[in-house]
Amino acid sequence: MGEESKERRTGGIVRRGVERQIDDRKLLERPDGAPEFLESDPWRVLRIQAEFVAGFDALATVGPAVTFFGSARVRPPDPMYDAARTLAAELARRGFAIITGGGPGTMEAANRGAREGRGLSVGLNIELPFEQGLNEYVNLGIEFHYFFVRKTMFVKYAEAFVIFPGGFGTMDELFEALTLIQTGKIVHFPVILFGSSYWAGLRDWIRDRVLAEGKISPEDLDLMVVTDDIQHAADIVQQYYQRKALEAQPKEQAEAKKSDAQ
Repeated sequence: MGEESKERRTGGIVRRGVERQIDDRKLLERPDGAPEFLESDPWRVLRIQAEFVAGFDALATVGPAVTFFGSARVRPPDPMYDAARTLAAELARRGFAIITGGGPGTMEAANRGAREGRGLSVGLNIELPFEQGLNEYVNLGIEFHYFFVRKTMFVKYAEAFVIFPGGFGTMDELFEALTLIQTGKIVHFPVILFGSSYWAGLRDWIRDRVLAEGKISPEDLDLMVVTDDIQHAADIVQQYYQRKALEAQPKEQAEAKKSDAQ
């Protein structure tokens, strides 16, 4: 009878003759091995959420930025390495932060150019078994476990994409950006393909095969700009951003400025 009379209350729950481990003790005890919950989907959701929060928190005050993509395998004196470095420096001097994947090759070149142009150099690295860590020219670096979280940061904080010659990863970022613009998921911003000799075959195939078979619309070809000119690429980005900033102003303020100019 005495055993049965033992009663525990937790809020509105009554337990009689039922032992329950103390929650604080369970929390504070170190498990013998790796806890199984680390491999569970609910835990992964929390980890994904944490990566989004960390990324948004770190990049919220970056200001206007341009995201660079391209091969991780190029090294100086490759002309595309030099071009990425020079273009990034020019954009930095015009007030843009430079965002890359944070690794070697084109990413290193763009981060290096950002530093040389006295702009903010951002690297969004991904945890891979065969990739190096953040390059030495990154000022603000973030490490990600999940590709799709990292991709969100590339798009969300960019005023333009500059795509240098690259492999599968570069192509993935290019076509994802074009798809998001084509479907209206994001506002149309410049997607600049730098290096006409590299991109000419792809553009011709899209025009002569994909468009010719009606798989895209004629205006979809205009989603990409191909150039070899650093100043032209920088001008495209700057003109787009200035137009966007003007459109974001209240109508009365914009009309007042127009009147002043006249």
